[in-house]
Amino acid sequence: VRQVGTDHPSVADQNQPLPGVGSHQRLDGGYDPGLEIGQVRDDLAGDQLEPAWVTGSAQFLYWYVDKLLGVVLGQSVLNYHGIPELVSQRRGGFESSDQRAGIDGVDCLGRGPSRPQANQPVGKGRRLPTAQVRQGRIGNLSGRSVVDPVREGMTDQQELHGVRTLAVSKARATVRGMKVDGGLGAAFPTSLDGGFQTIIDSAKRLEAKGYAGAWTAETSHDPFLPHMVAAEHTERIELGTAIAVAFARNPMTLANIGYDLQQYSQGRFILGLGTQIKPHITKRFSMEWSRPAARMREMISAIRAIWDCWEDGTKLAFRGDFYTHTLMTPFFNPGPSPHGDPKVFISAVGPLMSEVAGEVCDGIICHAFSTEQYLREVTIPAVERGLAKAGRSMDNFEIVGPGFVVTGEDEESMARSAAGIRQQIAFYASTPAYRGVLDLHGWGDAQDELNRMSKEGAWQAMAELIDEEMLSTFAVVGEPDSIADGIAERYGDCVDRMTFYVLGGDTEIWDGIADSLAVV
Repeated sequence: VRQVGTDHPSVADQNQPLPGVGSHQRLDGGYDPGLEIGQVRDDLAGDQLEPAWVTGSAQFLYWYVDKLLGVVLGQSVLNYHGIPELVSQRRGGFESSDQRAGIDGVDCLGRGPSRPQANQPVGKGRRLPTAQVRQGRIGNLSGRSVVDPVREGMTDQQELHGVRTLAVSKARATVRGMKVDGGLGAAFPTSLDGGFQTIIDSAKRLEAKGYAGAWTAETSHDPFLPHMVAAEHTERIELGTAIAVAFARNPMTLANIGYDLQQYSQGRFILGLGTQIKPHITKRFSMEWSRPAARMREMISAIRAIWDCWEDGTKLAFRGDFYTHTLMTPFFNPGPSPHGDPKVFISAVGPLMSEVAGEVCDGIICHAFSTEQYLREVTIPAVERGLAKAGRSMDNFEIVGPGFVVTGEDEESMARSAAGIRQQIAFYASTPAYRGVLDLHGWGDAQDELNRMSKEGAWQAMAELIDEEMLSTFAVVGEPDSIADGIAERYGDCVDRMTFYVLGGDTEIWDGIADSLAVV
């Protein structure tokens, strides 16, 4: 299944000497810690102002902003002698993420109130640890984290440097900390087309443009091989599969692949897995299919047990309903990894698989065939249930948002883009496993008809059933300069990273959109 689109753009080139200067957005999409202790939201004609509690000369800027706001608003809103208060006032049409979520004091991820309680810092929980290897466990997961390749070697003063005193647009203010990823290769679903030089060129371009990550999909080529080449020619961007078919392999195979690519990339690999659907597993891969959510949970647990064996010398004694791993001799043990375990994400549509993601994974890749309503009402609550089971929170979890986009520079390119996305929506909508998304919107009957047409091979005609309402519900539709606002409005407060699903188009268009999204 084609998971995401072609040569995806990402953030603008931000290779300043100090990533925090002029923007709190770091190269990897995170925040500079100096901006996480306190923030102020004020509209000032619909814009957002964000100061940081820092030391030295930055304190003067902080004081100056306080005085300026005092003149504009008639009162001091920054408590200079204490922890800054969050001011979130709805004026000029601006809404806080909490108000958009419709829950008093809680955003759509359940991350708690934006307004700080006494002696508590402000933020959505995405605090970044000091650049060092940490040992420990998160719930029942291996908690060995790795050195941040962006922050490694930076001094404390460099990390704290920079106060964002200039107002930013409403769209950019909404998408706080969103990473924007790209696709590896000339066309994402066919990453090996054009040979390895295409992968090298693509990887270099993504990093030069400031992408947070680069993904491959398992369609007509192996999803892992391109990352060997990409890792050699990049230093910063994360590299991941979105997705590799889990049930076409076994836990030991995936543990080896994940371990090796984590080594070759020096801690930048994300093992992104998905189930595929039953006909592909049984008829294309000739593998077993049963209880996919339970099987996926056990597969991830087995992979982690294998990694623990290699890391800690723990006896391998994993026994489950689907997988058994009880033999590991020294000859086959690669030993501890200096870069820790790779992050594990899974793709999910239904609530059971989304719950598994929260329970045993580091992140979820939301299927492109998802809507904002489905994400908020089905996916995120299920993830939260899984996190609660494991005693974890959203602080250590990433949500990769859906990314259907229809745009173009003129009517012809817009029509071409819309036709391609309609075709893809129709393809997904014909799959019974995804019916829940349609049922939520009252479109269940369309699934019956599309499924019938797919069995007849009427692929082109299927797209005609996707009307304008369905298209604009699944995809952000508009001219290039409106796409960033559209994505921010839908997903800005509830996803951590975004990958566009696009079909063709000039890469400069997507680079511009990604720049608008990622530069906060």
